[in-house]
Amino acid sequence: MSKKKRIDPLPDEFSSYGEASDFWDTHDTTDYLDAFRTVEAKTELKHRYYEVELDEDLAKILSIQASQTGTTVGRLIGELLRQQMNKEVAKNV
Repeated sequence: MSKKKRIDPLPDEFSSYGEASDFWDTHDTTDYLDAFRTVEAKTELKHRYYEVELDEDLAKILSIQASQTGTTVGRLIGELLRQQMNKEVAKNV
């Protein structure tokens, strides 16, 4: 004899993102397929991001420098690479 799974009712709305997060952390969306509707979404990627491996000591140095200059590590690395590449291009022209 198989037991039917008890499914909690889906709230009409959540009072906060935290409440919604707590609910979905403990419930399976596939139990509520009737509550979802298909939507069409058009997106356009504006930027591409790449992952680059760094040594821990270099990452720490970059993090300190970024915080001192009021930017993010990613932006700092991008600017440093851009400057270096511009120097390389200028040398080869």
